[in-house]
Amino acid sequence: MTYLAFVGCCLIWGSTFLAIRIGNESLPPEWAASLRLALAAPLLALIAVARRDRWPRDGALAGALLFGVLNFGVNLALLYWGERVVPSGIAAVLYATVPLSTGLIAAGLGVEKLAPRKLAATIIAVAGVATVFAGELRLDAPWLGLLAVLLAATATALAGVLLKRAPRQPSVFAANALGAAVGAAICLVASVLLGEDRSLPASATAWWPVIYLAAASSLGAYVIWTWLLGHWPVTNVSYIGVVVPVIAVLLGAIVLQESRSVETYVGAVIVIAAVIFALRAERSPDG
Repeated sequence: MTYLAFVGCCLIWGSTFLAIRIGNESLPPEWAASLRLALAAPLLALIAVARRDRWPRDGALAGALLFGVLNFGVNLALLYWGERVVPSGIAAVLYATVPLSTGLIAAGLGVEKLAPRKLAATIIAVAGVATVFAGELRLDAPWLGLLAVLLAATATALAGVLLKRAPRQPSVFAANALGAAVGAAICLVASVLLGEDRSLPASATAWWPVIYLAAASSLGAYVIWTWLLGHWPVTNVSYIGVVVPVIAVLLGAIVLQESRSVETYVGAVIVIAAVIFALRAERSPDG
């Protein structure tokens, strides 16, 4: 069951970037993100109510709301906007840097110490990201889109560290329900400021990425991931972050015929290798 859960989580999150890219073909990006979160928030809230979970208060409430601003608001607003022009597989590769940027931010805020091997892995990953940027720019990919996706990944890393530093959440479902609601509001404001058309999807083709991302990614994969943490070593679970970009690159190539430059693929390999090196360092005496 653990291996099936691991594969399922990887497949769902690996397909997330493809679903966003496809959804952007039918809906404006910020409006699509708003709809996704507007569906996910009540689903998460219903689970919290059904489980009779306690809702966060005081410092925990502030932590959940800030998590929503960064992880659901800033993150998804930038990711959806960036994926208008950034291939889904490349977006996933840039997201593979999250474990490394999390380590840097956690060390900078005094939450955790940064092991030397993780610092080395981060430096290697930066070289990989630079190579990806070089390859994409050679193909005339807009650098603002690439930067938006990288900043989205950084926002996710910062959100996780700040949530870790905040008082413990009494319910992960309640915290994420609040976060998704805040994120929906932020994405909606971004949609208004950008002057997007905010009509509801008129076809099943336009609706399915929104529903899939709300149910499968924001809810299903998260539940599987939480279950895995309770049944498997956390270092094993963390390898999801390495498998996801590989799946995303393959799906992008198969479904959307995304073809990139040699530099892009070399950079992707460097980033994934750096993440593997950092995760394996978790098990070593000096990691």
